[in-house]
Amino acid sequence: MTLTLEAVTRTEKREDLQAKALVPAVMYGPKSEPVEIAIPKMAFIKAFKEAGETTVVTLDLGGTKTDTLIHDIQFHPVSGDPMHIDFYVFDKDAKQEVEVPLEFIGEAPAVKSLGGILVKVMHEVTVLALPKDLPNKIEVDISSLATFEDQIKVSDIKVPTGVLLETEEDEVVALVEEPRDEDEEETEGGDVTTVEIEKKGKKEEETE
Repeated sequence: MTLTLEAVTRTEKREDLQAKALVPAVMYGPKSEPVEIAIPKMAFIKAFKEAGETTVVTLDLGGTKTDTLIHDIQFHPVSGDPMHIDFYVFDKDAKQEVEVPLEFIGEAPAVKSLGGILVKVMHEVTVLALPKDLPNKIEVDISSLATFEDQIKVSDIKVPTGVLLETEEDEVVALVEEPRDEDEEETEGGDVTTVEIEKKGKKEEETE
């Protein structure tokens, strides 16, 4: 999947761009000089929800189209709106190493039948692939978690053709813990059907 965003050369101050609902940005790469641009805020928010940081985004700057990846985003601490975006201009023939989010699908028998607690140890994995082959997410089927001894490891994850997993194969992705007693549940509060461990991912960065 490739998304296209209109871009304009950035010549105005941040305040003036905000008044026009534009977000300041820069596109750069190993074979290109940095170019300061601005992107329509709402169009970017929509594209980011679809693309994340692993889908090719084509920037159309005055009719010149450049394929990029979203490399970094600064968000407003209160509103959550994007304040600045870095677009990386990649080499189409060079494989890119990126973090891809995991999407857990299916139902774990150890949760449904044994009343266990699903523990999501990892939220994303590192992959290596050509830009055109980068997935925007990787599905993890948890239906193999039938007992409290079962674990899903990185080596169990199925990835699309052309994609290599760079995360260590023996890393645990998900497991099911035995149900907690009532005292523990009352102390911690909330739904204990799923526990998400903030490890090796952006969940950790967001918390910080």
